[in-house]
Amino acid sequence: MIAETFKREIATAAKAYDKYVICIDKTPEDFEASLASLMAKAIKAYESRGEGLRHGIALDKEVTVILSQSDEPRPMCGIYFNLNSPYQKNALPKTVKALVEKLPKTKE
Repeated sequence: MIAETFKREIATAAKAYDKYVICIDKTPEDFEASLASLMAKAIKAYESRGEGLRHGIALDKEVTVILSQSDEPRPMCGIYFNLNSPYQKNALPKTVKALVEKLPKTKE
């Protein structure tokens, strides 16, 4: 199996990305390169999945590619856009630890 197997799904995702998705980090050309890389990773994960597992998944911050076992020889392919904002702030920087309030000991 190769990425070309899913060229219809890739073309549909690329068209939707160009038309509907606003992404500060990736141009449409960068998106297509990223999608090709993710597709190769998803194929590898799908082909090397363990017994009883049905999916091969690859993702980055913007896109998730999932290949799912089906009743046909060709797996189903889903390409999803992840909601992500470069403006979203973490609650605390990694260098700051949350304060834990210590309660006074009671006499019993």
